Amino acid sequence: MKAQAPTAYGHGLSSQARNLHWLLSNLVEEVPGIRSVAVVSSDGLLLLSSDPDRMDEAARPGAGGPRGSSADLATIVSGLGSLTQGAAKLMDGGAVKQTMITMDEASVFVMSISDGSLLGVHAAPDCDMNVIAYHMALFVGRAGHVLTPELRTELRKSMESAQ
Repeated sequence: MKAQAPTAYGHGLSSQARNLHWLLSNLVEEVPGIRSVAVVSSDGLLLLSSDPDRMDEAARPGAGGPRGSSADLATIVSGLGSLTQGAAKLMDGGAVKQTMITMDEASVFVMSISDGSLLGVHAAPDCDMNVIAYHMALFVGRAGHVLTPELRTELRKSMESAQ
C-alpha cells in the first residue's frame, strides 16, 4: 500500500515547516515503492511523518508501515541510527551516511541529515533501491540546512498536536 502524503499540516506553521512537509509529501508521492517515511531528531523524537493521522493506531492489515504507526518507524530509524553510529565509531569508519536493510517483505533505508536528524523510509521489497536512495539524498540536501533547533521544536510540537 502506498504511503499517504501528510495532509493535516500547514495551518499555523512557519514557511520552513510547510516547505519540509511539502518536500516529504513529494517524496512519498513521487517515488514508487515507498510505504512510509519518518524524520527523526538526533534525540529520537519524530519530527515529520508520512502518516501523521496514524501516530498511535494499532496494526491494520495492509496498513503499509511497521505496525501501522509512524511512532514505530521513528523508533526503528532511531535505533538503527544509534547502532550504525556505534559501529562506525568502533571501526573508525567516519560518519554514517546511509543504512539499507532488505527483508523478504520490506526494505528500510536510513539516511543522516546534517544536524544529526535521520530520514527513514519503509519501502516495498521490490522497490528500486537506487531510486529511493537518490530521492532520499535530494530530500536530505534540501532539508538539512533548514533544520534549525527552532524548526525542530516547531515540528516536534506539530507532531504532538497531531496525536
